[in-house]
Amino acid sequence: MQRRKEELPLTGNSCHADDMKNWIVRFATLLVFNVAVLLLIVLLVPSVKGAWGVLWGGVILTFATMWLKPALNKWFAARAAKKTGELSKAGLKVVTFLSVFVVALIVWVLTVLLSQLHVDGWFWGYVIPPIALLLAWVIYDAVDDKLEAQTSRLYDSATGKKSAVDASAPAVPLAPAAPTGDPAAAQAAPPVPTKVTDDDGLTPEQRKMFDELG
Repeated sequence: MQRRKEELPLTGNSCHADDMKNWIVRFATLLVFNVAVLLLIVLLVPSVKGAWGVLWGGVILTFATMWLKPALNKWFAARAAKKTGELSKAGLKVVTFLSVFVVALIVWVLTVLLSQLHVDGWFWGYVIPPIALLLAWVIYDAVDDKLEAQTSRLYDSATGKKSAVDASAPAVPLAPAAPTGDPAAAQAAPPVPTKVTDDDGLTPEQRKMFDELG
């Protein structure tokens, strides 16, 4: 019992260290991804210039993506939910797309204002880049787990920490499965939890789009 009491403070410190590590890993992964996205925008969009501003622009874009974008998505999702019963299915799709586009536009404008990126023209400067950001967010959402896992391994290698459970530790034996034909065992088995979704008023298509973008 005494040993258990002494281990409790270490558990709290370990959780705090894990939270800090997860934040660093996510920020670093998203920063590298955003710098690559901005570099592609500068190279492919003639109205966007400032290759030296890509690094600082990537920092601004990363902060905006991690903190500003979720707040904006939540605000627009709440507004879109109120329109669910007033618009047709096509109208809801238009409203949802415009909402996520406005979020990308706000993030892009903030990135341009606070970095050394230079933009000329409203269409090539403030329409195409936000659309490129939307596509980039969808791609990142599909590969973020793999990218962050790789970054986590690099972080552990640099800090000398282990990224996985020690292989020398004994494996915890699994409880034997209850026979399927035993009624008593079936009644004693715990119920399988069902997924609960929030009643936010959004349609499944709207919720999927907002979830993919942040």
